[in-house]
Amino acid sequence: MSTSSYLFFFLCLLYSLSITDGAHLIVVNNCNESIWPGLLGGAGHPTPKDGGFHLSRGEEVVIDVPEKWSGRIWGRQGCSFDDKGKGSCDTGDCSGLLHCQGMSGLPPSTVVEMTLGSSTTPLHYYDVSLVDGFNLPVSMAPVGGGIGCGVASCEVDLNICCPSALEVRKGGKVVGCRSACLAMRSAKNCCTGNYANPKTCKPTLFAHLFKAICPKAYSYAFDDSSSLNKCRASRYVVTFCPPK
Repeated sequence: MSTSSYLFFFLCLLYSLSITDGAHLIVVNNCNESIWPGLLGGAGHPTPKDGGFHLSRGEEVVIDVPEKWSGRIWGRQGCSFDDKGKGSCDTGDCSGLLHCQGMSGLPPSTVVEMTLGSSTTPLHYYDVSLVDGFNLPVSMAPVGGGIGCGVASCEVDLNICCPSALEVRKGGKVVGCRSACLAMRSAKNCCTGNYANPKTCKPTLFAHLFKAICPKAYSYAFDDSSSLNKCRASRYVVTFCPPK
């Protein structure tokens, strides 16, 4: 075997090992202010970074997650914590803790969901969900692209065009846009009870609005599968306030 062939084989081996050993999530804050990303591992999966951390404007952090990891990431804004990591956030708050430690964020919050392989498939699935409402624009994409790999995103600030019935305000400013479920609290709007299936649960007027503005994001519980992305990469970038 020639030297070039050995080199090609070695690079392929390194690439395959990097994939089977897990994935790297590069979390980027492209917003004009600090944010506090929250993380939560799915059932049986670890929660990286103790569930939350601070990210200054323009800062990024790389998070290593194990093979077949499943979980979610969301952004918190307007947070204030003491030296013991206790405080509060305007949106996405998790019981007033810097490190969410296994707790999800209080809606409304824009959520990035992912399942990076499973026992039945090596494919990675990921999406951006507005089912819990909206607080920050966000996107998730593989680094370098890939065959069949798409971008999950809601890149527009929905707070600007949020219907008044759904607005969440802090200090006179709209910081979040609630889902119809959170605002109305009915089985029909929440897709529960008799509406807990795709035949009876239909998108609300607000869900149609979310979908029109952010077509690459899930707008309600049984949104079309075009919002779900399939990929196989070793690195993904999650960008809050992605450039348009």
